[in-house]
Amino acid sequence: MPWQQKGLIFKPDGSRSWSRSHAQVPSALLLGDRIRIYYATRDALGCSHTSFIEVDASNPSKLVYDHPHSVMALGEAGTHDEDGVMVGCVVLVGDEFWMYYTGWSKGGSVPYRVSCGLAISHDGGVTFERAFDGPVVDRTRFEPHMTMSPYVLREGPLWRMWYGSGLSWVEVEGQWEPIYAIKYAESRDGLSWNQPNLLCIPPLHALEANTRPSVLLGKSGYEMWFSYRNSENFRGGDGAYRIGRATSDDGFNWQRQQDPQGLRPTGSGWNSAMMAYPSVVVVDGRRILFHNGDGFGRAGFGYAIWEE
Repeated sequence: MPWQQKGLIFKPDGSRSWSRSHAQVPSALLLGDRIRIYYATRDALGCSHTSFIEVDASNPSKLVYDHPHSVMALGEAGTHDEDGVMVGCVVLVGDEFWMYYTGWSKGGSVPYRVSCGLAISHDGGVTFERAFDGPVVDRTRFEPHMTMSPYVLREGPLWRMWYGSGLSWVEVEGQWEPIYAIKYAESRDGLSWNQPNLLCIPPLHALEANTRPSVLLGKSGYEMWFSYRNSENFRGGDGAYRIGRATSDDGFNWQRQQDPQGLRPTGSGWNSAMMAYPSVVVVDGRRILFHNGDGFGRAGFGYAIWEE
């Protein structure tokens, strides 16, 4: 059966100095009878900050808490996240919350640089402190452009990460646009990561960019939902973000599937032209997919449900 779109949940009202616009990259974490959704928002200068809301797990359209503060400060001058902290995923490690995130800094010849950081919370995920000032997954000799949008699963002693990796920059109508694709890393402690330069989702064509994986491990293997776009006419046009799906037996080798039925832009309303940045959780046998609509999160985020 197709996914059933349920509509918009949350959009900032612009009243907070650190949250003037956007609720981007919703990142869901099931906590008992609630789903906590971390999201990235932007201040008046366009810098990303991370905060969260909580919704009723049995009825995600019901907002039960809206956190009034950002969960961590921007990085110090010259560090990888001085201009933005954008949540990727949050992992429970004992009584700690580990947030893997995208750190933003302004670019030079290109608009920006991004890399993956780690912050840890000791108060239930309300405030976070960096594990260290530098990134945990960054550019390498094989990945010279960027890393971003980390998603982490723990499988016994092995930590597995799928993340966006920059392949190149291309000039489109006088503006530099990044091309990226999902790659894989692994770790034994969640701190030091091996990046084997393993491409998980090859682009369908030279101008495709895909990123922001959300991965579930079930009896039949791995399922991944992700975002992909063209590098032309993607800011609300026919090249805008769509939600894709892939499957794998081992987490290394992925087979791209047809786009999930029911997750196309609606043609009107808050997600008229764009569907982006999926985050999937399972609640009582139902898959719940939180996602952005138009404007890369400017229109807020909503959800869809798929039931067995």
